[in-house]
Amino acid sequence: MPASKRITSRDNPFFKSLRKLAGSPRARDDAGQTLLDGPHLLQALLASGQRPLHLLLNDSALHDAEIGELRARCTDIPCTLLDNALFALLSELKTPNGLLALITVPQPSIVPAHSQFALLLEDIQDPGNLGSILRSAAAAGCDTVFLSKGCADAWSPKVLRAGMGGHFALSIHAHADLVNVAGEFTGKILAASLQAERSLYACNLRGKLGFAIGNEGAGLSRAMQDAVQERFIIPMPGKVESLNAAAAAAVCLFEALRQRL
Repeated sequence: MPASKRITSRDNPFFKSLRKLAGSPRARDDAGQTLLDGPHLLQALLASGQRPLHLLLNDSALHDAEIGELRARCTDIPCTLLDNALFALLSELKTPNGLLALITVPQPSIVPAHSQFALLLEDIQDPGNLGSILRSAAAAGCDTVFLSKGCADAWSPKVLRAGMGGHFALSIHAHADLVNVAGEFTGKILAASLQAERSLYACNLRGKLGFAIGNEGAGLSRAMQDAVQERFIIPMPGKVESLNAAAAAAVCLFEALRQRL
């Protein structure tokens, strides 16, 4: 299936709009769109029942069997071929894999009161950490994630890559007022604290549940600490004081999953 057209100039208006999406959170917010980089993310999108708006290829993609199969599933989707140099300007990968998909950012479908298993993320600023947390949340069966205004952009290329498709299994609320979310949530919200005495493994994590995860360096704000119902400590007999935010979130999520199973 040949591409419908080819773009060779960086002055092309469509290409210029794609560059803004690739590099600017504000442009993504304004347009309600983002770019997926690579076959895996497109597969995850399609598996969730969603469709891309446009496919973008470089020359090598025309000879790639996996990309060819995905294109065959998207025969109704416009497809544009980009010169390799232009494609490289849109992809952050050192060796681009040849496929980008323009998508509409999914709107969250679950409100706080209806969430069964949620994460409240406060000022998680590292894109790799945020993507890893979203991946773990999807794997552990979370339904909803609420991100404060200080978090990295959940739909940036770096966070999407680290999330490995987990985004499309979650209802993601960006720019959320977490204190308000905590007030509307009808289950129990817990948070890790180095000052707590009760172990995570002694907490009852069944039923309607949320975990609040704080900033990589500062932890949770005082307002969020006051908004949670229960605090716990993650036992660490080794000679370290704390865990990376993504690792701590994964420990919490999968202990909850273990208890629920």
